[in-house]
Amino acid sequence: MEILMSTNITIDIKNKTFKDLNKINPDYTAIKNLFLEIPKAEFCSIVGPSGCGKTTLLNIISGLDKAVEGSVTFEAKKTLKDIRLAYMFQTPRLLPWLNVLENVDIVLNKEQRKNNRAEEILYIMGLEKFLLYYPKKLSGGMQRRVALARSFASEPELFILDEPFVSLDEPAANLLRNMLLNLWTKEPTTILFITHDLKEAIYLSDRIVFLSKTPTKVLTEKKIQLRRPRSFDSIEIENIKKEIFSKHNSILEGII
Repeated sequence: MEILMSTNITIDIKNKTFKDLNKINPDYTAIKNLFLEIPKAEFCSIVGPSGCGKTTLLNIISGLDKAVEGSVTFEAKKTLKDIRLAYMFQTPRLLPWLNVLENVDIVLNKEQRKNNRAEEILYIMGLEKFLLYYPKKLSGGMQRRVALARSFASEPELFILDEPFVSLDEPAANLLRNMLLNLWTKEPTTILFITHDLKEAIYLSDRIVFLSKTPTKVLTEKKIQLRRPRSFDSIEIENIKKEIFSKHNSILEGII
């Protein structure tokens, strides 16, 4: 596959502490000595127990949280200002006063609009009949599909997803997983994907990184060396899941 737009990332967080400015509660250290490198165009999933700081980590990487000791660096000494970044949240976050086409078009630059980039991605996502629909007329799964289209339409070098399919039923979630993989295969970018679902992580990822309880650090990682395309319900994925649980059961408590 041709890698058109992506970046590698080096994450080196020495300390992330939330301070109680009112001095009522003790300071809370969320992340301590976390180091992670993500190669260009890798699909990397992050798995860890609830409350371990996964979302905090994503906020640091994306520049939403800058009160941290450490650094996040990109390819060729680029800074966050130099790269195109997309962020897909647990909720679609569509603008209710814009229709489907406008919700995607709003994130694009002049050249992308000239090339009808929004229409191109929406057609790939099977949304060509819904271009003029407003979010309130769409199901939750359809809204997530628009959110995914919007994120990929911007041609990100880094695509961050924070449990994007968490509240969907399994058929809708699996449809979106396959759509994500289809887009990523056509236009490889660096993906950082947060999930509680170990099976989902195995199905999607090149590599899974496992985080500890707080203060968070990297405990171990697992390369997924299954050929693509994969089957979500395959025995190979189930065997890898069993292998991970047998070796790391203590760190996977609370993970599906």
